[in-house]
Amino acid sequence: MQITAERGDLTSVAVDAIVNAANPTLLGGGGVDGAIHAAAGPKLLEACRRLRRTDLPDGLPPGQAVATAGFDLPARWVIHTVGPSWNRGQRDPAVLASCFTTSLDVAADLGATSVAFPAISAGAYGWDVDVVARTAVAAVRDWQGRGVTEVRFVLFTASALAAFTTALAS
Repeated sequence: MQITAERGDLTSVAVDAIVNAANPTLLGGGGVDGAIHAAAGPKLLEACRRLRRTDLPDGLPPGQAVATAGFDLPARWVIHTVGPSWNRGQRDPAVLASCFTTSLDVAADLGATSVAFPAISAGAYGWDVDVVARTAVAAVRDWQGRGVTEVRFVLFTASALAAFTTALAS
């Protein structure tokens, strides 16, 4: 599997699936989540509301993932995952790692071969970006699934890119 890091806008990446750092409601928010909802258009919110009415009435738990169509995005699918919130005392690195591996499982089930991730939990959720980078890179490298051949970490800030570049080099 090819694993890279780059600075950019996740909503403009041409891959099969992008991963949304969603909140448990799946109904949009700030940061990556808000940008993805804005770029995908109103059908994404409709799809997320449908998931809440049917499969996820209590929301999406941290570390789990679910997919919707990408709608107006270049990506065919959006895989929504909820990272643990350091600020709310959710500090188990296994839950953070699960965001990456469960998202890859969902991508493989969809038939996606290329996936782009943000720095899940490194923003408003308060995790140190270096810890997120090390956890994410290790989780992706250790993933035992099949079908996904390309993972791109698409980071919005120079500091996040530096953290992921360092993690990839180790």
